[in-house]
Amino acid sequence: MSATNGSSGKVTIGTHNGSFHCDESLACSLLKLLPRYSDAEIIRTRDPAVLDTCTLVVDVGGVFDRETHRYDHHQKTFSSSVNSLNSKKKWTTKLSSAGLVYYYFGKEIIALQLQAEEDDKLVEKVFDKVYENFVEEIDAIDNGISTHDGEGRYGISTNLSARVSHLGPNWNDDKQDFDVGFYKAMELTKTEFLDRVNYYGKVWWAARDIVHKSIQDRFKVHKSGRVLEFEQGGVPWKEHLFELEVEDDLTSQNILYVIYTDQNGMWRIQCVPVRSKSFENRLSLPEAWRGVRDQDLEKVSGIKGATFVHAGGFIGGNKTREGVMAMVEVALKNL
Repeated sequence: MSATNGSSGKVTIGTHNGSFHCDESLACSLLKLLPRYSDAEIIRTRDPAVLDTCTLVVDVGGVFDRETHRYDHHQKTFSSSVNSLNSKKKWTTKLSSAGLVYYYFGKEIIALQLQAEEDDKLVEKVFDKVYENFVEEIDAIDNGISTHDGEGRYGISTNLSARVSHLGPNWNDDKQDFDVGFYKAMELTKTEFLDRVNYYGKVWWAARDIVHKSIQDRFKVHKSGRVLEFEQGGVPWKEHLFELEVEDDLTSQNILYVIYTDQNGMWRIQCVPVRSKSFENRLSLPEAWRGVRDQDLEKVSGIKGATFVHAGGFIGGNKTREGVMAMVEVALKNL
């Protein structure tokens, strides 16, 4: 597969002109993160003859062909997902041009950004996390796939796809220049993509060892083994915990609470949710404590130093470690 088109040797990326969406904006910005395509010219057209001369084509042309670098998803015959391209991956959402480019070039891009080898376990993990928590949403929105069945409780109008849509000219603007907005969209999608890669590669991944050690030491914290302690707050622990529970075969003896200190030195008890992004807890804090604070909470709970419990029952606080462990003891009685 050549990095140049067959005629002039100039690297070009073709996509459609006119109104634009998040998926082709991201697809183009991803490709230009690769050294061999970094100086590529973006050609916005629907002319088949012009597109035929392009090195790569995304989101237009009616063809998906990896060998010739054609990455369109609008044709009736197209139904590819990450799962259909790699059965070891779970995601079944139909791909957009962004998902196609990410699937084939994502690991290479991530390895470059994190200065790692492409076959490094870190790169594989970050690839999965960035797809699940960034690219899949763009794929779904572009393909008209809702997050829910039926009418949602509320609408979301601030996602990346929505913000990209606001970069084009308004219908009543005198000058209908879509190119200016498209290049702004490329920059916006690139910035947010790199932010996700750096977060998962340098922040999220660094917490994995901390969570693993806390799991190993859990019986030192409480005899039940169902409480983890972190030396400081702010550790992104949830996704790591769920994955490590499966890897360590702890699913029959789930962790229920984590304790840690906040930035002010106060102790916190936080419930483990049923799933990573769920608002439902495995075992919420006692109902009588919820929404109660300070002296009133000390009175209701019978625990000295108790400062608050959120009305949702997912987090509470105490002035001391001894006090927060007393909250743990009472809460575990609700098992």
